Amino acid sequence: MLKLSASLGLKYFRSSKGAFVSFTSIMAVIGLTIGVAALIIVTSVMNGFEKELKERILGVIPHVLIHSKKPINDYQSLIDKIEMNPDVEAASPFIQSQALISIGNRSKGILLTGIDTQKEAKVSILPSNMLMGSIESLDDNEIILGYWLAAHLGTAIGDEVNITTPEMRSSIIGSFPRSFKFTVSGIFELKAEPDQNLALITHKTAQKIKGFGSATENIRLKVSDVMNSRVIASDIIFDISSESKIYASSTWEKTHGTLFQAVQLEKLIIGILVFLIIGVAAFNVLCTTIMSVKSKEREIAILKTIGASDFTIVSIFIFQGLYISLLGISLGLISGILITLNLDALISFIETIINRSLLDNYFINYFPYAFNFNQISLVLFSSFILCFISSVWPSTRAAKLNPNEVLRHE
Repeated sequence: MLKLSASLGLKYFRSSKGAFVSFTSIMAVIGLTIGVAALIIVTSVMNGFEKELKERILGVIPHVLIHSKKPINDYQSLIDKIEMNPDVEAASPFIQSQALISIGNRSKGILLTGIDTQKEAKVSILPSNMLMGSIESLDDNEIILGYWLAAHLGTAIGDEVNITTPEMRSSIIGSFPRSFKFTVSGIFELKAEPDQNLALITHKTAQKIKGFGSATENIRLKVSDVMNSRVIASDIIFDISSESKIYASSTWEKTHGTLFQAVQLEKLIIGILVFLIIGVAAFNVLCTTIMSVKSKEREIAILKTIGASDFTIVSIFIFQGLYISLLGISLGLISGILITLNLDALISFIETIINRSLLDNYFINYFPYAFNFNQISLVLFSSFILCFISSVWPSTRAAKLNPNEVLRHE
């Protein structure tokens, strides 16, 4: 009997008699296609955006910082011990402080960061994002700036900039902030927040500025699982701390955790809003099935008269709803993936038509995407269930029709 139900369900879906039913079926399929495609496109782009954010920001800021109340003297042996942890990819000495950079009449607050130039490539993506110069060849009297910062100051390679630090210098005329002159030797570009306020100097120079001698302020770690940084940091602190020397840790979540929480919340809200489109499409499936039942009352009455069971009648219209759902979801899946893969070309086409750039003002001037097949599977499954439920209620109403009442008016 299921074969009969499936055959009649397909016939009603493709019906040439009930033109209105056929039209609503097409509208339901189109609505479902748009909803599924939109949800796939939005979630994939948001995943890509989150991935870019993680790579560009978490690729520069320390995943974990190990520090103590006093400067860390024998930091190299401590680094060797920390790197034995399987969750740690690399570790390096790290000194960072706020400072003021100025040239001419322009100035800007910065994060002056002392790095181990030979190990920076292991803990950061900065060496692979240099526009000019290189981190490995950075000298003690040189500085590397972010692209936006350099543009704001109007500096270029070879220019001399003045760095004013919070460290005070005392003399017979009083105390005043210490100032240092550096030559710009490199410019990096991440198209992210660090471009605006990050300046790099050698670790040795930072030691002199802070008065640490041969000690360092922090040990920077790059860990294998960024989202598990807090647990990894706790394990490392437990391993390296002793009664004579107690260490503490801080992770990227302290400075940038709210940013990624905001991205997660935005993904959730946008996903819910777009999912409402699928809700409208499911309502179209409901309306289509109701109209189909109404227009096929005579056929339903005849089927029940010749012995068709209520299950058969219900199955017919459930199959009709399933055909709409499967076709709409399949077209939505194909459309969503194809549009996502060609989103940059589509945006370029739109920019050509309107003769203006849409993305130049943003830190990512293209649409990144990352397909999460678990998410896509959830979208398809939830869409199918929603449409299936929408087709069940009117189908059960069809089984409750009284054939005597229907045929009496024919």
